[in-house]
Amino acid sequence: MRNARGGADGDVSYDAVVVGGGPAGATAAHDLARSGKSVLLIDRAGRIKPCGGAIPPRLISEFEIPDHLLVARISAARMIAPSDQHVDIPIENGFVGMVDREVFDPWLRTRAEKAGAHLVQGAFEDLEREPGGTAIVTYRSDAGLQRVRARVVVGADGALSPLAKVALPAEKVPFVFAYHEIIETPHGVPFDGRRCDVIYNGETSPDFYAWIFPHGQTTSVGTGSANKGFSLRGAVSDVRQRHGLAGLKTIRREGAPIPLKPRRRWDDGRNVVLAGDAAGVVAPASGEGIYYAMLGGRLAADAAAAFLQTGDARALAGARKAFMRLHGRVFWVLGIMQYFWYSSDKRRERFVTICRDKDVQSLTFDSYMNKRLVRSKPMAHVRIFFKDMAHLLGLVRA
Repeated sequence: MRNARGGADGDVSYDAVVVGGGPAGATAAHDLARSGKSVLLIDRAGRIKPCGGAIPPRLISEFEIPDHLLVARISAARMIAPSDQHVDIPIENGFVGMVDREVFDPWLRTRAEKAGAHLVQGAFEDLEREPGGTAIVTYRSDAGLQRVRARVVVGADGALSPLAKVALPAEKVPFVFAYHEIIETPHGVPFDGRRCDVIYNGETSPDFYAWIFPHGQTTSVGTGSANKGFSLRGAVSDVRQRHGLAGLKTIRREGAPIPLKPRRRWDDGRNVVLAGDAAGVVAPASGEGIYYAMLGGRLAADAAAAFLQTGDARALAGARKAFMRLHGRVFWVLGIMQYFWYSSDKRRERFVTICRDKDVQSLTFDSYMNKRLVRSKPMAHVRIFFKDMAHLLGLVRA
């Protein structure tokens, strides 16, 4: 690890300052520190994002997540239509891991510290630059305002990123406002601690979905909507009532905006690059974000390291280019899917009906588990195309 350096006026200098200590920021800080860079990781205290907590096997493998962080192993998903008809989809040849963000995020930050990053609690305040281009990051901690120098800055400070507002041009990104309640996990039928329930119903979300995701001893019950007039708390209360969860103890409540489209630009062309929610990398339709956040953090770290080595600011654009090359098509497909299938209860009903199809189930989970569009089954894709068209044209009864 390289040590931070003191400046002429007392400001400490780092190779990289990472703003935000969630999965994206902690991953970026870890990778940069492990490569020998001096890194400051600034994390805002008390930040826990509403999140179902699902992580696919590819994340567990690529980012070396230990078993003890998995509070549940999900073997099936239940898709519930507005009519309360449901489809149970088994997860074959594997499982989806569930993590508790209250435990998972601190573990990631601690791993970054062990790699050599310096972790502080604080909230980003401002970004300035010296005449030579070195960034001056100001953040507020319990000790007051602090200033540090940085050759490169990674912004992983959430969907409404204060750093992005200062460093990059304004950009309108579509958001879903998510809210969930962490409750005691019930015991006994009909609740299944190895199954995630996804609820498609205009009463619980007019444009997204509601969920019941087991976390071992606790369970996340939540919903999301881009409709600012929609009562998220009321919808979660309704979900709990309908599914026999109303009388269980509520441990905590959390809400936050979740972006549903990658920003057009992740860097400022000088020495700032974004990652995670700040870059808009949450999957449309599914709302999945942990894998994409951690991958975005890793790609931002790679781009920052290339910039530190070459001094060429064009290297920072490599983070977005690499991400979109890997997942841009998936995000595009999911965006279309959300726009069409989540627009009315009639379409939601048909969507759940489509989920009964074995080809759809197989390709959906292959793509989710491996984080890529599956091209090895061309005839299955052809069959799904014609089945989708039949549903779109109303030739199949829901």
